[in-house]
Amino acid sequence: MSLLSPAEDAVDMNGKLIVPDDVQDAIRTLIRWSGDDPSREGLVDTPARVARAWREYCQGTKEDPSRHLSRTFEEVGGYDDIILLRAIPFQSHCEHHMAPIIGHAHIAYLPRNRVVGISKLARVLQGYARRLQIQERLTAEIADCIWNHLEPVGVAVVIEASHACMTARGVRTPGVSMTTSRMMGVFRDDERSRKEVLSLMGFE
Repeated sequence: MSLLSPAEDAVDMNGKLIVPDDVQDAIRTLIRWSGDDPSREGLVDTPARVARAWREYCQGTKEDPSRHLSRTFEEVGGYDDIILLRAIPFQSHCEHHMAPIIGHAHIAYLPRNRVVGISKLARVLQGYARRLQIQERLTAEIADCIWNHLEPVGVAVVIEASHACMTARGVRTPGVSMTTSRMMGVFRDDERSRKEVLSLMGFE
């Protein structure tokens, strides 16, 4: 659910989001505090640009990703094996430093009696990623959403991502990636099934 009122979502005659003055002032304050001059030529329009960019980065807060799983199909020609989307790219932002998280996700499920259009799995990922996040919660939210709404035999989600809060600041260790996973149903309870899905994802 959006925390902004409809009035704040108004657009100008060119179709651009109108950014409230207090939002732009906050960004100017941050620019000034960081040591630069928000009134110099290159930064004059930056507050509005940054505000619009962040509304786009966090547009997932305005949607319920589970809606993408509302339309399912039962006619699958007897198919009853793993369905997997590998290496779906995504970008999110760390809720601790608001720094980029860039990576890809592998999403798999073993259908019980219905499937969903494959693009919907990517839409679920994007819906949860486009908000202030931590990778652990992102992984769990995707898996839980698929588990609860498709009621499959199993769900497996593995995410690999680089965090700018670690690579560009603080310890400054570029090239490091973080891996998180969530296994549910048969992929959690049955070792053979878990090995199979991980192998299909490219991990074994």
